[in-house]
Amino acid sequence: MDSKIINRRDLDFMLYDMLDVESLTARPRFADHSRDTFDAAIDLSMKIATDHYLPHLRKNDTHEPRFENGRVVMIPEVKAAVDQFIEAGLLAAAQEEEWGGMQLPTTVAHACYALFDGANVATASYTFLTIGASNLIKSFGSDAQRERYLRPMLAGRFFGTMALTEPQAGSGLADVRTRAVPQDDGTYRITGNKIFISAGDHELSENIIHMVLARIEGAPAGVKGISLFIVPKVLVNEDGSLGARNDVALGGLIHKMGWRGTTSTMLNFGENGGAVGYLVGEPHKGLSYMFQMMNEARIGVGRCAVMLGYAGYLHSLDYARNRPQGRLPTDKDPASPQVPIVNHADVKRMLLAQKAAVEGGLALTLTCARLVDEQETGETDAARAEAQLLLDILTPIAKAWPSDYCLEANVHAIQIHGGYGFTREYQVEQYYRDNRLNPIHEGTNGIQAIDLLGRKVTMMNGAALQALGKRYAQAIAEARASGDDRVLWLADRFEEAVARLRKTTETLVPMGAEGKVELLLANATAYLHQFGHTVLAWIWLRQATTAARLAAAAPHDAEQAFLDGKFAAARYFYVWELPKTAVWAGILESKDDTLLATADASF
Repeated sequence: MDSKIINRRDLDFMLYDMLDVESLTARPRFADHSRDTFDAAIDLSMKIATDHYLPHLRKNDTHEPRFENGRVVMIPEVKAAVDQFIEAGLLAAAQEEEWGGMQLPTTVAHACYALFDGANVATASYTFLTIGASNLIKSFGSDAQRERYLRPMLAGRFFGTMALTEPQAGSGLADVRTRAVPQDDGTYRITGNKIFISAGDHELSENIIHMVLARIEGAPAGVKGISLFIVPKVLVNEDGSLGARNDVALGGLIHKMGWRGTTSTMLNFGENGGAVGYLVGEPHKGLSYMFQMMNEARIGVGRCAVMLGYAGYLHSLDYARNRPQGRLPTDKDPASPQVPIVNHADVKRMLLAQKAAVEGGLALTLTCARLVDEQETGETDAARAEAQLLLDILTPIAKAWPSDYCLEANVHAIQIHGGYGFTREYQVEQYYRDNRLNPIHEGTNGIQAIDLLGRKVTMMNGAALQALGKRYAQAIAEARASGDDRVLWLADRFEEAVARLRKTTETLVPMGAEGKVELLLANATAYLHQFGHTVLAWIWLRQATTAARLAAAAPHDAEQAFLDGKFAAARYFYVWELPKTAVWAGILESKDDTLLATADASF
């Protein structure tokens, strides 16, 4: 175990043993790479994360950014760290060489980025938002926009944001009021207010490129009338030099429970006549474009939640191994030495709960990243299309499941520390506070539930669900082919869970056609949990099958201990967590209307 960020053997197990990322080097896009170059990128990321991000984790929390004399002031360690990230070329890790990129697989890039999430998520946010914004411009911007904004963003001269939320609208983007007025020169004047804009102002870069949702005058009402605009903090001349300050003002900073080192801002566009904005793509298609960045961000949120949970797990594991307290129930001699608390069964319960959540969650988010690689470089049209379907249905799970259950892992980490965990002297309390944001932003988990049940399972006549079912069947077949009794037992339980979820889905979906949409979606959160636990059972079956294959090769003692840990975590998940799907199924199949029937006055 190299650090309190991640167990490197675990990361290698997921990348190379489970996901076979090395096989991607046979594809033209990654032909110049090898396992050595992948490892070099991960090693470099680990060094920067450990040397430059981790040391100011606590200081970032206790010395949050300040709004003074109209500008943001923050600790200098943040810029020093992001400069190291930029200098290493990591902003363009997955981009093509023509854009100055490393052309790494998305899976490997996510593995690198996970290390920064675990080291210091607040500092990491600035560059990760920039990566998402740059991908948006790359996908939908014009050639001129790519040259003017994308290239300096990937070089680290400009940073980026996504500016969606407004005070009166919250998650309801249909109610966006920010206006865009067309000008004779083809630009627009943007006026309106945005709130909770992460990294919305700072002095870490020469410029900030805001990706802003706004409504062009005369646009249709609702989400169909939203367009996407590039609105720079500082205008950029045709030759790439910086011009005048745009009409974008920092209205103030928002002070948060956690994640304090990232500026969360209120931005005012157009206080002095209108900020200059540039339409991206076609009018009224802004929300569909923005969903690319939002879906990327949702997988990123899941990865972040995992790594905050993972860091808490490693801290609590170290504490449990080194904190002597009490004796085993069979030892009645008060003169005998105390034992490390890792030997107590209830502490093992909490450690296994964390291990199952964080190692399962990381494998899930890397699986989604692997699907991005398949979608972009798959060898056939059918393979690429199937990867897209799987991404569609797994994205709500990749966002919501880790942000629920890796947050719960942070609770266990605090509990293992006892009273010390509730103090600021130990890092685990900050991990909890930082992680508490993840069930909220980039679409609350309630929104993910509605998206899953209301759209994803039924789209294209259930094509995504069928594609996932094929992967489930493949995992069961591979597990049974292993001949390992531990894995065979898991396969039987998993098959039962899949059948249970199928029955629940078949009970619920017709409610939409019957006009009972409100009742259907009122129970969507329970469906999200049942679906998510079934997905994680699939992930753990794959990890256990992989471990069985490696165990058959008679590994050395340390490797065997690692593999035994995989079997233990898989069994824990199946014994302690998977049975909860039966409870959720019972609730859902009863079509209970308690949530709809309870009147406001009853509370």
